[in-house]
Amino acid sequence: MFGVSISIFILLTPSLVFSSSIHDPELVVQDVHRSINASRRSLSYLSCGTGNPIDDCWRCDANWENNRQRLADCAIGFGKDAVGGRDGRIYVVTDSGDDNPVNPLPGTLRHAVIQNEPLWIIFKRDMVIQLKQELVMNKFKTIDGRGASVHISGGPCIKIHYTSNIIIHGIHIHDCKRGSAAIIRDSPQHMGHWEASDGDGVAILGSSHIWVDHCSLSNCQDGLIDAIHGSTAITISNNYFTHHDKVMLLGHSDAYTQDKNMQVTVAFNHFGEGLVQRMPRCRHGYFHVVNNDYTHWEMYAIGGSASPTINSQGNRFLAPSESFRKEVTKHEDAPESEWSHWNWRSEGDLMLNGAYFRQSGAGASSSTYARASSLGARPSSLVGSITTNAGALNCRRSTRC
Repeated sequence: MFGVSISIFILLTPSLVFSSSIHDPELVVQDVHRSINASRRSLSYLSCGTGNPIDDCWRCDANWENNRQRLADCAIGFGKDAVGGRDGRIYVVTDSGDDNPVNPLPGTLRHAVIQNEPLWIIFKRDMVIQLKQELVMNKFKTIDGRGASVHISGGPCIKIHYTSNIIIHGIHIHDCKRGSAAIIRDSPQHMGHWEASDGDGVAILGSSHIWVDHCSLSNCQDGLIDAIHGSTAITISNNYFTHHDKVMLLGHSDAYTQDKNMQVTVAFNHFGEGLVQRMPRCRHGYFHVVNNDYTHWEMYAIGGSASPTINSQGNRFLAPSESFRKEVTKHEDAPESEWSHWNWRSEGDLMLNGAYFRQSGAGASSSTYARASSLGARPSSLVGSITTNAGALNCRRSTRC
């Protein structure tokens, strides 16, 4: 790996990064911190040369179906240690039904996710799963949709609640609805009363070591992915987000200070058609937003309140045509005298069609951003190729995925 020496002109705080600030998108920090996993795997061994370090780790293997659990070693960012069900057996979902959230039938997704043992969960065929209540997950589980077209939609969706080591990969999650208060089983030994759900696609509460990768998410009643209540060690990568208002909430409320230790990596995602805001909206913690492609927003792309540290690196921002929607950022719920001290920086981002990022707080080279750095950014000029396969992949057996 190598670094690039560049001269950074730091404006007085608060500062703006405009389209005109980026004369050569190649001049960005390249692999400054380096992918933390480089020492434990050789990306060049099966490299497809896409420049996407997660995909280059596993997608060239034509025998991926028999090496499914290798995916767990390909995570990067703050959620890099999420092993999911890597160390357990394969569980095949054969039944798309969800008739009984208290006593789920063997072969259903709900039966799989509540087991106490580590499981790598796959699907026998294409299926649409309409859940009657939220899918409450037990620890050390992977939901792996590769090899089938799997949709979770039309009802409550996924809840990761005070647990750890969860991987969600290759699933279509859309049209999620609020669920009523209900009795739901969350382990073979325990069922409990759950309050009505919000209608999130993936709701992460009080959990750690979580990785959501290569999913397609749209049109839910609340957030597409929300992480709150002290959740941390999370990577959200390679997803395709469309047709939704409040995309991603990271941090429960301004008053919920337990989120101060939250660390989330948002990498290699495509934020596309029909999105309005919160890509993400952050509170309190440390957020690395790196090498994402933003092609649509109606209000703003990245925002937050309660003094989060936001490290935006190597993203591509294409602003809407309306002159009053060009700003990437939104400092929420505070006067400028307060938010001007929040640590938000843009480094190596490509600003198109008049997009601009309102920087604040510490200078771009400050060590303040160390806790909001989780992997090395690639040049923003490569974002198109890095994110071209964002979303659920069309993987078919016996061929490269």
